[in-house]
Amino acid sequence: MTDAVHPFRIAIPQADLDDLQSRLARTRWPQEIGDNSDWRAGTNLAYMRGLVDYWLNNYDWRAQEAAMNAFPQFRTMIDDVPVHFIHAKGKGPNPMPLIINHGWPWTFWDMRKIIGPLTDPAAHGGDPADSFDVIAPSLPGFAFSSPLVTEGMFFNTTADLWIKLMARLGHDRFATQGGDIGAFVSARLGHQYADKIIGVHLHLAGPLMPPYPTAEDFAPEELAWGAKFAKFMTDGNAYMQVQRTKPQTIGFAMHDSPVGLAAWLIDKRRAWSDCGGDVESVFSKDDLITSIMLYWLTDTYVSSARHYYEIKTEKLVPCHDRQPPIEAPTALLQFENDVWMQPRKWAERYYNLKRWNIAENGGHFAPMEAPDVLVDDIRAFFRTLR
Repeated sequence: MTDAVHPFRIAIPQADLDDLQSRLARTRWPQEIGDNSDWRAGTNLAYMRGLVDYWLNNYDWRAQEAAMNAFPQFRTMIDDVPVHFIHAKGKGPNPMPLIINHGWPWTFWDMRKIIGPLTDPAAHGGDPADSFDVIAPSLPGFAFSSPLVTEGMFFNTTADLWIKLMARLGHDRFATQGGDIGAFVSARLGHQYADKIIGVHLHLAGPLMPPYPTAEDFAPEELAWGAKFAKFMTDGNAYMQVQRTKPQTIGFAMHDSPVGLAAWLIDKRRAWSDCGGDVESVFSKDDLITSIMLYWLTDTYVSSARHYYEIKTEKLVPCHDRQPPIEAPTALLQFENDVWMQPRKWAERYYNLKRWNIAENGGHFAPMEAPDVLVDDIRAFFRTLR
């Protein structure tokens, strides 16, 4: 097995783009019953018709591809798993190695707005002493970390891979950051590999294992967070139940219909972002379509969804019984308009919590929605650990 790391450029065959155009042009539109202008029954039909018209007639994949290729990208194989990543070197006196982790339904490209400010602070109004060497991987089974044929891949096993990836890049100790699934990956690193982790920065708090938050953990000013999460688990987690139980079944639809895939993914962009119901107030049409393209062109819906399927109760066990479970120094930045927020009392019990902040504006996709807020918090936290 080779440890080689190869430069990588995205070059989608024109035949794949032509096939996509043909499928879009032949979309078989569903009926929409009643008034769904507020998306209460799911993705709105009129919105999707307008988006697909733009996709067919105005969207330029090659321009997006060129923008991605402006970043230094690489691929390597680790334990028979293909791993794709951006590796952007820091510009400063002593850049700290930092691996930044996306979630679902994100891709590595959602991290692009924070890479420049983290690697080259001086060029973005910051202090060069805060620079990072940034590694932004595609999670296994996402985008160009494919094809994934290995079973059992979720946040715990991803953390194991990232230890090997960072060692391969020459980093025995490093910092980690993440949201959504990426937050679970980062937290697992801080639990299992605390001796190798400089610090953990999260913009979503989620328990990998007990102790779980209880109603008593929520302070009076945090009670609305618990109510919001309860509503999400009642009204907003159908995707999770499908992907945790039958990702292969829905995969037949997702891999055959680009519009079906788009509707499934965009529904989450709208529901989980701080957009006030107008998804394009946060994400442009190009942003939305490019994210969809990175799933469609790489055939990775099923392999990405399996990150939910592979989460089994028997796997959610600690590696040790030391307290707190996440031993590495941790910062938690939660956004008021994210789909869930956890109480400080629990976070102080669960993490080696060194920094706690609440941001008023922004939602689940912080690297895209509030990159400046996120970057400032990352810099401030790791400044104390240099």
